[in-house]
This record gives sequence, C-alpha cells and structure tokens, in this order.
Amino acid sequence: MSERDERTPVVVGVGQLIQRDVDPREALDPLSMLAETARRAAADAGAGDALLQALDACGVVEVMGWKPQNGADLLAETFGAQPRHQLATATGGESGLVMLNHVAELIAAGDAGVGLIAGCNNLATLLGARKAKQPLDWPSGGRGEPTMLGRTRWGTSEREQAHGLRLPLQAYPLYENALRAHRGRTPEEHQRCLGRMMSRFTEVAAKNPYAWFPTVRSPEELVTVDETNRLIAWPYPKYLNAVMTTDQAAAVLVTSVAAARRLGIPEERWVWWHAGADREEPAWFMSERAAFHTSPALRAAGLSALARAGLGIGDVDLIDLYSCFPVAVEMACAELGIAEDDPRDLTVTGGLPYAGGPGNAYTLASLAAMVERLRERPGASGLLTGLGWYFTKHATTVLASAPLTRPAFDVPDVALAGPLPVAETAEGAGRIEAYTVLFGRDGEPSQGVVIGRLERGERFVANTPEDTATLRALVESEGVGRSGLVAPVDGRNVFTPR
Repeated sequence: MSERDERTPVVVGVGQLIQRDVDPREALDPLSMLAETARRAAADAGAGDALLQALDACGVVEVMGWKPQNGADLLAETFGAQPRHQLATATGGESGLVMLNHVAELIAAGDAGVGLIAGCNNLATLLGARKAKQPLDWPSGGRGEPTMLGRTRWGTSEREQAHGLRLPLQAYPLYENALRAHRGRTPEEHQRCLGRMMSRFTEVAAKNPYAWFPTVRSPEELVTVDETNRLIAWPYPKYLNAVMTTDQAAAVLVTSVAAARRLGIPEERWVWWHAGADREEPAWFMSERAAFHTSPALRAAGLSALARAGLGIGDVDLIDLYSCFPVAVEMACAELGIAEDDPRDLTVTGGLPYAGGPGNAYTLASLAAMVERLRERPGASGLLTGLGWYFTKHATTVLASAPLTRPAFDVPDVALAGPLPVAETAEGAGRIEAYTVLFGRDGEPSQGVVIGRLERGERFVANTPEDTATLRALVESEGVGRSGLVAPVDGRNVFTPR
C-alpha cells in the first residue's frame, strides 16, 4: 500500500448517548456527555483508551448554552491527550459534517493520524434547571483558543427579526409555502404529501434506540391539527417541527489506515471517508435570496461530494437528509435528484422532529447511525447532508464500507446568486413571494410574515394586518402571488393583501 493509501481516512468508532427525565442536579454536564460518547466510540472501535490518548485532532461542535474558552482542550485533557489540532464550530446544523470533513482532510494530507469529533445538546437539562431555578455548575476553561470552523454570524438580519423572523420555526414555513406554490399544489394536497413523506421518518425513528420520540405516526396524524398537534407556523403543526429540547450526544473517531492498523482496530470496524464538501449562499440572509423554492448552494455541496467520490445519486445505497423541517428534505430531494417516495429511506435516524434535533450536533448522530448501517452492508455507500441557518450553509459527506474504487469526475458548475437589494422602508404596490402565519398557544393566528417584491423590483419584508380574517385567508387559500399594498407603520412594513 502506498504512503497516500496509508493516509486514507476511515471512521473507526462511533458512540451515542441519550438521557431522559433526569433531575438537572443529577444530569450529566456537557463535558461529561462528550467524554462518555467518546469513550463509547473508542470501545466501539475496539481500541479503548489507547485510541483517545493518541488524538492528533479534537473538535467539539458548538454546544447551546455552554461557552467554555476551549471545549476541545477540556475534552482532550479528560483522556490525557494533547492534540495539536483543537477545533470548534460556529452555529449551524452542518457543523458536524464540516468538522468531520476537515479532520478527514487533515488525515489525508498527513497532518493528523487520529481525530475525535464530538457534540451534544443539553437543552432539556438547561430549560429544566431554569424552570426549577436551579443553578448549573458546568465546567469552564480550557487552555488556548481552538481553531474556528465557519463564520460566527447570526442567521437573520435586523430587518427580518423586526418582522418576526427570529427562529427556524418562524422562517422555514416561508420556504415551504413558496415551494408548494411553485409546484402548483393546493394547501390540502401539499399537507397530504408532507404527511406521507414524514410518516416514513417516524418509522425509522421507532427503531432507533437513541430517538427522542420513537413513535410511529400515520400521515394523517402528522398533519391533523388538534390539541396535541397545534399549529406553530403555517403550514407546520407541532409534529412537523424539529424537537430541540433534548439531552443527546454523539462522537465519531476517524483515523488514517496506518493509525488504525497500528492501534489494532479490526478492518471490519472501518468505514471509509470518500469525500466531503460545503458551500454557503452568497446571499446570507433569506430575504436577499433570488428564489425560495430552490437552494443552489445545497445542490453545489451535494454534487461536489458525489463527484469527488465518483458516484451518481443513483449509486448511493443509504441516505440521511437534514430534516429540521419537511421543506429541508423536499429541497434536498429536488436539488440532488432524489424522489420524495424513493424506496431508499431518506434518513438513518428518523430525523430531527422524531429522533431529535440536538442543537448543532444532529449530523454526528446521523454519522453514527450511518456508520453502523454501512458496517452491516459490505460495499454499500452513504450520503449525509447538513444544513445551517435558513438554507444558508450546507455540508455533505460520502462514506462507504469499502475503499474508493471509482475515479472522481468533474464537479458540476452551479451558479450561486448574490444578494438582492431589500428595501428598508417599503411603500407601494407589491406581491407575495413567500409567507407564513404564526400561531399562539391558544391555536389562534397571531401574526402574518411576508417576503415580497415591489413593482419597481425591490424585495421587501413585512407583516400583514393582524385581523383574524386576513390571517385565516392566508391559511385557507394560496397567498403566494397575491398582490397588495405595503407601507411603513411604526417602524415596520405592513402589507395589506387586496
């Protein structure tokens, strides 16, 4: 085997952890969760502490609510390791794949032999402690500063936030409604499609021992609005939203072929890293995007990784598409050429609404599940996608249970459009391009949010009047394409449909 082949990256160990119904005073803190999943990954590889003590690279995906100076250093110190590469990530659901790809490329270049990537979410404990007014004594510190992967930039503009677009559950429905309109479906037809697609995710989650909600739900159950499945933001009821309030963790260990052999890791534990890619939209904020029914950066990231692995999408055996909301799955299917009813499952975990959306670390859980599935299928390959902010950042990874045998081919050229001008203060005639209606806990509509285009061409962000008739009309009939008048009112733009 050549020196280059000896540097080939292989995932050798994975570990996951879930803790439920734990008193915040007894719950594992983030560092303990990370360390435990790392030890599970080392045991999964069959190499134990020797593998962890040999770390050349250690990375921690950003943990919500935990801000040590250097979490990677704290984690490595737990095992007595002194990795020269210490890594952290910016906020984003693509972070786990970005970090794995980065560490794999360090290994392929000969700059590292053993790497650990870990992440967790402790939001259930954090919110439980806050509700009980219990202080949490989580570890802090760490020596030095880690290398940051990604940009630490907020996902929505001040203008978007002023009009109610602050959280994913408020923003992704705009894309869903725009995609529905582009496909020419009625709201009723589209809801049925969402139910059918996501019901298959619940079936996978029901078989996942680390799923937060391991419950099979029918298509009708997922989209029928009732007291337990209230509308959050049209068209999504609760069962179609990512679940964030979880306590989950995952870790992945990746080595070179040479290091795996030196550490005595059996080849049947190896899963080969074939390729990875990541892309950002040049138009960072959603209101600046050219369209809301397409995601060129997602397509670019996916096709780039597949091309480097020498694979077409039809050659991939296992798939996990980032699934914070249904539109993330639909968009990935459209951009990568996957049918939404593809006989291949579109997830290996059950997805973020059912397996759980642990902060920025979901893709580490999907990586762990993918590795376990690939070990069971000699010669099989798997594609994973990750998504950050609002179709803003994308990452993909291709793994396989055998070495790379197909030659890479040219990466397709995908044009990425720059930002469109957005009017700070909008006035005049315009039309809706994307919209949602936000609902309160009482089940009543509370606010309409619109992104549209003025007749003179500028994009605008606005709210609608808050009367129930206007809001109900946007739920009961198609709003995309509706014309109306927009005007500034008390520091916000208000769009009144005709």
